[in-house]
Amino acid sequence: MKKTVHIPLGSQHISLLEPIRFKFECENEKIVGVDADVGFVHRGVELACTRNFEFKQVGYVVARVCGLCAITHSLSYTLAAEKLLGYEANDRIKYLRMLMVELDRIHSHMLCLAHTAENAGFEALFMQIMGDRELIMDVQEAISGNRVQFDFIAIGGVNRDLTPELADLIRHNLTALSEKIDALMVLFESNWSLSLKYKGVGVLSLEEAYSYNALGPLARATGLATDVRAETNDFPYEEIGYKMILESGGDIHARNFVRLREIVNSIDMCRNIADNLPAGEIQEKTKGKPKGEALVRVEAPRGELFYLVRGNGGNMLERVRIKTPTFSGIPAMMEVFKGSEYADAPAILASFDPCMSCTAK
Repeated sequence: MKKTVHIPLGSQHISLLEPIRFKFECENEKIVGVDADVGFVHRGVELACTRNFEFKQVGYVVARVCGLCAITHSLSYTLAAEKLLGYEANDRIKYLRMLMVELDRIHSHMLCLAHTAENAGFEALFMQIMGDRELIMDVQEAISGNRVQFDFIAIGGVNRDLTPELADLIRHNLTALSEKIDALMVLFESNWSLSLKYKGVGVLSLEEAYSYNALGPLARATGLATDVRAETNDFPYEEIGYKMILESGGDIHARNFVRLREIVNSIDMCRNIADNLPAGEIQEKTKGKPKGEALVRVEAPRGELFYLVRGNGGNMLERVRIKTPTFSGIPAMMEVFKGSEYADAPAILASFDPCMSCTAK
């Protein structure tokens, strides 16, 4: 009879970016079972949106669910509220919203890649990627006025316009970043610590991705073609050069390259927006108060972000329900851990890029 050992990881651990607790059941060094607790940073955001804030304020509240995904949270809620108000934004507003969403995707993916390098013991590369990421953070700050909580998107439009000077800054910084990403792709393919070490580690098969409803880069790294941007009617992604990025390995290496190639595609889309921004107002009046129920899906950096918003015609909403991509990815993550080496657990977790603040809310 084989003896199993239970090993805790978290809720506080040097390899964890946010509080989460795992309890691994191991036979020697092999993980054979796992349990997880993800609720350490629950703040009651959904309830606060219906009890403490009027519907016009909720977009700024949900932006505080997560610092990394502030844009996609505020956009998802705003789209739902606008549907209940019978409003559709003009093309300029749509393009400006897409610009900030794709900039958000770039800096989020770069943060994940930096921590992947850190888990490989590549501290110098971690610092390099974080330094390169500042090119995007500077652009987001210049556009919105803030580095993290942007408060850029509002019901009926956006709060700041894109000036010719800002468009020039976008082109300059994206050109500089593009060269750095090309070098990173070579490094992630040729360096042993980032390439061979992670090939075949933390594998999620295409069949498992489908069965466990995997989303975002996690799913696309298995070859599963799922991306809200390819399905949505809310934004004209086909006009700005969107391409679905797929890999087939399903391992840490494949997930790294989905993110690297998505950064390249997002850079191209942001350039196209800066060069072809439609004319129009950036803020339009909306009438009425939310009544009915609206469902919205937006492709966040980690996958599909889902919002349900219900109103009764008053200033206070009846229901705000948020389902985040990390929540959907937990079953797949638990499956990948089984059969893996315990020493690989921190690297596997980092490659999933989980967001506990989003999940616990």
